[in-house]
Amino acid sequence: MEREPLLAKQEKPLLDTQHNSIPSSLFTYLYVGHFLARWGARMWEFSVGLYMINIWPNSLLFAAIYGVAEASSTVLFGAIVGQWVDRLTYVKVLRLWLVAQNLAYIIAGGTVIALLKFSFLKSTNFTAFIFLVILTNISGAIAALSTLAGTILIEREWVVVISEGHPPETLTKLNSIIRRIDLISKLGAPVLSGFVISFVSLTSSAVSLALWNAITIWVEYWLFISVYNGIPALGESNQRRVSRLSPSVEETESLLSDDGGNSALAEESCVMSIFGWIPCFDAWKVYWQQDVLLPGLALALLYFTVLSFGTLMTATLEWEGVPAYVIGLARGVSAVIGIAATVVYPILQSRISTLRTGLWSIWFQWFCLILCVASIFVQNGLLSAYMLMAGVATSRLGLWMFDLSVIQQMQDRVPESDRGVVGGVQNSLQSILDLMTYVMGIIISNPQDFWQLTLISFMLVTLAALLYTVHIYLVRKHLFHFEKLFSWIQWSIRSPEKAEMLTQVEKVEVLTSYES
Repeated sequence: MEREPLLAKQEKPLLDTQHNSIPSSLFTYLYVGHFLARWGARMWEFSVGLYMINIWPNSLLFAAIYGVAEASSTVLFGAIVGQWVDRLTYVKVLRLWLVAQNLAYIIAGGTVIALLKFSFLKSTNFTAFIFLVILTNISGAIAALSTLAGTILIEREWVVVISEGHPPETLTKLNSIIRRIDLISKLGAPVLSGFVISFVSLTSSAVSLALWNAITIWVEYWLFISVYNGIPALGESNQRRVSRLSPSVEETESLLSDDGGNSALAEESCVMSIFGWIPCFDAWKVYWQQDVLLPGLALALLYFTVLSFGTLMTATLEWEGVPAYVIGLARGVSAVIGIAATVVYPILQSRISTLRTGLWSIWFQWFCLILCVASIFVQNGLLSAYMLMAGVATSRLGLWMFDLSVIQQMQDRVPESDRGVVGGVQNSLQSILDLMTYVMGIIISNPQDFWQLTLISFMLVTLAALLYTVHIYLVRKHLFHFEKLFSWIQWSIRSPEKAEMLTQVEKVEVLTSYES
């Protein structure tokens, strides 16, 4: 029996690894649920910088402090979240993720409403003011951790399980669709929030955030639980993880009851007694042993940057006088370019491989960011701001293709038993670098000095590109097929008469040899 492709047209049944039909509607449920969850997160991500610079004007301090709180929570607890995702059943992870994320955003929206409506608290009751700010930061941090759990569950677990037993391009397509949904949320949510902020009020945007999360939590849960119940492969994977954890407990008990432990076990116990106090030392050790270590480090370095439409850059653009709806539209353009990356990536990956797609992508991002460096030397403030936005927006094509490339390498090369741990550590590492960005924002909190943060960010993107280039060289033992490149050039510059003499087979051979 011939296997049908996973991403077939709607009228064709989809198949899991056991040849059971999967209704196409279940994939629609997965995509819609992911969209609803991402939309709420993107609303907050865009708006929080604007909230903070309005709560504490003419300074990036509060925006940077919020960033530190959110990033440090992922640094400290990201690996733990990854371990929980590995150790809990899919349904428990799903419930914890949705309840924690949506409830945190509802509380954050409520505290922002209070801070904006009762702005006089800064002068009349500073203790209450600080309490509300702290509660906002804690809520944002909890939302970030729960979003991380959802990301690991859907992007690192369910997508991989669903695509098992299908051709490799199936996973590539699913990754691209999931990433496209995220980018569509990045397109729509900031634009809508920007118009609400510009033409209604900041308070109205906070109200809409709280209402969105209060309503959609029920829809999200129904959609995701329908997917879980409707795809047998997910239930079977869930049973495998449960059975995998049970023997590990028994083995641990037998080791503890064994009085004649060998010297190797004693040495390991000694090491753990020294390093065991470090949060999730084992998880970091597993991550460090992976073949995809250098790509993971390169991707993480890209998070040490202000060259994104994040909290600090958004607050700086607001300080420069750029209207909120213009910032939202610019972020929307950035998302459109990112969506284009999810379309281009499968095509490029199928022609030049996952590894080389990552190489070309990260250097393309680096090239686009040169415009951001050039904006530093422009005297006109608004022109400089628009150049900055243009450079960041165009660089998203390279960034998201590189992101997809690294994610797919991790999905392909990381064992199933380590996926949650590696995913949690990767996100923790990214948050460490993200945290450093906000620490630099606290140190350099004057918006007039934003150019210094721009230069630091550009240098780190350069370092990330070099790290990934080293990885490519270590894996492939070369960067370019110069001899094949010369053959391609010779074929291209032949006279039309000689070119026509080439048979179609010869042309394909030359092109294929160059692409390999």
